[in-house]
Amino acid sequence: MAFGDELVRIHQWLREELAQLRGDVGAYLDGRGERPRELKAHCLSFCTALTKHHTGEDAGAFPVLAKDFPDLRPIIVKLEEDHQMVSSIVLSLEQLINDISDSPDEAEARRVRGELDGLTAILESHFIFEEGRIVKALNELTAEDGTTESLLGLSAPTG
Repeated sequence: MAFGDELVRIHQWLREELAQLRGDVGAYLDGRGERPRELKAHCLSFCTALTKHHTGEDAGAFPVLAKDFPDLRPIIVKLEEDHQMVSSIVLSLEQLINDISDSPDEAEARRVRGELDGLTAILESHFIFEEGRIVKALNELTAEDGTTESLLGLSAPTG
């Protein structure tokens, strides 16, 4: 298993899910989308997957990489800091979506879109940085180091 390649697939799937969530939120805020309950479920599903991935890396891949590739330790610290920042945005987004009204006003729509825009920008920057710094090292790990789930928190869906 090439864990670095799997990381790229996970990131691609998360990008696609975030784009779909943004589209669903945009449609709802424009008065043409799903009911709040479905929107909340979609947001919770995405946020849970993202959190599972990041906590999986923090507990799985990062300690292994820090041990096997000591020169990556400063990079890992930066990635862990990114995860904390993303986590706070995710919590804020979850709260905003959870509190979304049946007919959101302009201010509410602006707040939700702003959180989604911020999350999208930070995640894209984080994914590019992470892929550029640790994919090669992850690809050098073996099954003895763990599974995709134990190192990266989840596997990219197939199909």
